[in-house]
Amino acid sequence: MESYSFYADQTIGDENKSDILFLVSVILLWGLGIFTLYISSSNFGLRLFSDSLYFVKRQLVSSFFGFLCFGLFCICGTGTIRRYLPLVVIGSFILCCLTIVPGIGITRNGAPRWIRIPFSTFQPSEAAKVAVILFLANLFDKQADVPVKEDRSYLPAVVGFLSFLFVIIVIQKDFSTALFMFGIGVILFIVTGAKILWLVPFSFLAIPACFIAITSEQYRINRLIAFLRPEQDIQGINYQSFSAHRAINAGGFWGQGIGSFLTKIDSIPEIQADYIFAGWVEAMGFVGVLIYFALLIFFAWRALKIAFACTDRFTAFVTFGFASLIVLQSVVNCAVVCGVIPSTGIPLPFFSSGGSSIIMTLAMCGFMYSASHITGDKNESAIIKGENLLYE
Repeated sequence: MESYSFYADQTIGDENKSDILFLVSVILLWGLGIFTLYISSSNFGLRLFSDSLYFVKRQLVSSFFGFLCFGLFCICGTGTIRRYLPLVVIGSFILCCLTIVPGIGITRNGAPRWIRIPFSTFQPSEAAKVAVILFLANLFDKQADVPVKEDRSYLPAVVGFLSFLFVIIVIQKDFSTALFMFGIGVILFIVTGAKILWLVPFSFLAIPACFIAITSEQYRINRLIAFLRPEQDIQGINYQSFSAHRAINAGGFWGQGIGSFLTKIDSIPEIQADYIFAGWVEAMGFVGVLIYFALLIFFAWRALKIAFACTDRFTAFVTFGFASLIVLQSVVNCAVVCGVIPSTGIPLPFFSSGGSSIIMTLAMCGFMYSASHITGDKNESAIIKGENLLYE
């Protein structure tokens, strides 16, 4: 079985050009997100902070640090990132635990999800998403090199790791993020070639655990009831969803344009956050929806192309995981705004206002852009080559 060095990318990377089209897709999504934040939050920012550009300015500052992380990931290379992986994983979990420490953690709307940092706040669960994918990719890569099939004992580590993470995030009252990260872990578990039947025994524990987590908090029950009965209590629990649907319907086919023409989004609480997609749809209509999903598909195509062309197994797994995280999170958010699934609190990558989200999103993109150096033809792909996975 072929073995890969931690620094394989530094050798192969000199022979391949970066995927410029992937970089273009990132810039387009980021730019569209800034534009959407401007047209959606200007009135809200003016009312609350007497500054129509308040949220845009904050997002631009966060984007500056995000692009610094993008460049740092590109300069360091994927091999260097893997060498410091233990620090990344342990650090992210320490940050998650700090959210419940008095004086450091910050509670908003009853949820202790943030910590204090100089001049701002940070949401550790966003870093935990990155740490999960890096940890699992590293584990799956190492286990694939175990020569004896029976000696591959990664399943207990995966289950234990994801369960521990699930509990930490649920304590922060962020069940949706915990469930989402668990799902990404399962996707990576499957794409590395593990047998799906191995998940059956664990599902007997996971399903009851999810049921208990949902029913243990009244607000989660309320969200489920609101989804099942969207026509009831539109001035209460269903107000945000109802307002978002009005904005989407007002957009029609061509949209209402920008500026003073947008009136429906002003009634959406926290429009700059999880429901920002409604502002884009009211402004640009169904045409805007097509434009957004065309860009998202373009991004997914380039990212997955990098993953499947990557000749280093660890880097390929991480790239696939990062691409899946960003794309699925985008689809989930849009589904919530359109009323297809219950409210989750999952932000829209590149669009939703939030420094933690945009910084970690651009950092993941930096890793994927760096991974585009480690590519070869289809026969060299670390994902496609059967002997490098766990299909034996």
